[in-house]
Amino acid sequence: MRFSVCTASTPEWTPDEAVAELADAGYDGVEWRIVDQDPSPAGRPGFWAGNRCTWPFSGLLDDVAAILRATGSAGLSMPVLGTYVCCDRPDDVDLAMRAAVALGVGQVRVTVPRYEPTESYRAVWDRRRAEYAEVARLAARHGVRALVEIHHMTPVLSPHAAAAFVDGLDPRHVGVVHDAGNMVYEGWAPYRLGLEVLGDHLAHVHLKNARWARAGTRPDGSVDWRAEMSPLRDGVVDVPALFAALRQVGYDGWVSLEDFSTEQPLAVRVRDNLTYAKASA
Repeated sequence: MRFSVCTASTPEWTPDEAVAELADAGYDGVEWRIVDQDPSPAGRPGFWAGNRCTWPFSGLLDDVAAILRATGSAGLSMPVLGTYVCCDRPDDVDLAMRAAVALGVGQVRVTVPRYEPTESYRAVWDRRRAEYAEVARLAARHGVRALVEIHHMTPVLSPHAAAAFVDGLDPRHVGVVHDAGNMVYEGWAPYRLGLEVLGDHLAHVHLKNARWARAGTRPDGSVDWRAEMSPLRDGVVDVPALFAALRQVGYDGWVSLEDFSTEQPLAVRVRDNLTYAKASA
């Protein structure tokens, strides 16, 4: 297996600093975060706002040369283009795929919008499936593969939901990102079972960890539990068991680490995560 880092999890570093740190730590690749983001309300770099290791989507085609230079200068590969373009925005999807072709990246993350229970799940499911069929057509046209990520609070919250969502779509052009950390929040399934359900659509793996913590007490005296991100060694995800399942199904592709905990300094957790992942693999 080869290991990369999703730069959503490295907000304090610039792209040049990130590739230097990742290469020195022994990583094989980088999965760039690409989105037009808001400034950090706290004035400090954050995972989701003010992230210094993010390329803006609106200038993506103009930044192709800079992205290639930064990545190539450290001898790293780009397994996936980590965009936040949604399946309901075909023009944005098309732009992201054109950028991927220019960058020589064969896979592009295309997200599914958050599910709001104010609307029928069946209606949402049918609409998003129709939108992703158009995504598949665009991917075939550009010769790339669109990746839908297993993610809580979306219609695609488990391996079974993801398998049903991409059913009938050519796995050469549509794949699934397995994310055990997201499945702590919603959609958990035994690892081998979930991986086998995905079959040929298993295209990429994200690795992070999360845990459940007491968030308070409800008026009736019962405990309110909430999921939260955790260090890779300290969460619900059984990392060695996940890698054992990946070996069992014959997966030997990329694993992108994305640690959204803050207990350790960024440089420490990036290096320790790779040590732990390689030992577990």
